Amino acid sequence: MNYRRLGKTNFDVSEIGYGAWGIGGKQWLGGTDDESLVALRRAIELGLNFIDTALAYGDGHSEKLVGRVVREAGHRIFVATKVPPKNGVWPAQPGVGIHQVFPYDYIMHSAEQSLRNLGLDAIDILQLHVWNAEWVDREEWRKAFEELKRSGKVLSVGVSLSEHDPDSGLGVVRTGLVDAVQVIYNIFDQLPEKQLLPLCLKENVGVLARVPLDEGGLSGHLDENTKFAPGDFRGFYFRGDRKKQVVEHVSALRRDLGEGIDLPEVALGFCLSHTAISTVIPGMRTKRHAESNIAVSDLGPLPSETLAILKRHSWDRNFYN
Repeated sequence: MNYRRLGKTNFDVSEIGYGAWGIGGKQWLGGTDDESLVALRRAIELGLNFIDTALAYGDGHSEKLVGRVVREAGHRIFVATKVPPKNGVWPAQPGVGIHQVFPYDYIMHSAEQSLRNLGLDAIDILQLHVWNAEWVDREEWRKAFEELKRSGKVLSVGVSLSEHDPDSGLGVVRTGLVDAVQVIYNIFDQLPEKQLLPLCLKENVGVLARVPLDEGGLSGHLDENTKFAPGDFRGFYFRGDRKKQVVEHVSALRRDLGEGIDLPEVALGFCLSHTAISTVIPGMRTKRHAESNIAVSDLGPLPSETLAILKRHSWDRNFYN
């Protein structure tokens, strides 16, 4: 496993991190807590030291599993979590004031709840789970972040940017008040490369790359007949003819890359090939997924010829709508 400095923090984080949405027990269905714990422990055995979770993942269940494994690890594991929007709306909506979404007292209360769930003395990165560029000058989030850091309960802070809207984070990065941003970045969604990633490099702000496998679209296993259990988020994400669209795009990608390619390996390698990325956080609910994803770290950046091919497969669409 290779490690990267996370922005201006003193955290050296594993470049493959653990995205813990899928182990929350809601929205991503089909796994068990025992399988999740095995995967988490195996990932840590292989050198992973960064886990991203959220209070909203299974109403705190993901945080509790993460905290259990981190406490028993016996060495430094960095944990990022998130404050959910008070109004329960993802993504943040234009014109909706921060007082409805992240009032000061609510941010403070949520941080305390996450600390109880995790069973830890401090949160390494506390993020707002949605972001609206209209809030950049508001006092609520600034005051809460400042006080939580001063108290030592939170060591660094950040925001999780809305789906397919990386430029909404430009203003908050320029304030110098956040240590990290979390953003969707993958072969299909290359939008962050235009403005956000260069700015984060300039301002020394860490970047957590989420959804590197496009919610499974770049896993190599999705086809037009794939079924998801009722209530599974992926049933919504890949509704209608979207599975057919993904299969067509993935087939074209495979043709361009040639025979024998490991699609998840290439997808993770794509993210890690950009120097702005601090860590990429795929979900991994099984031991096998943990082992295969973490092995990508040892392969190094993708060849320039491969990256040139991948650049041609950027796909302008938003399946979260």
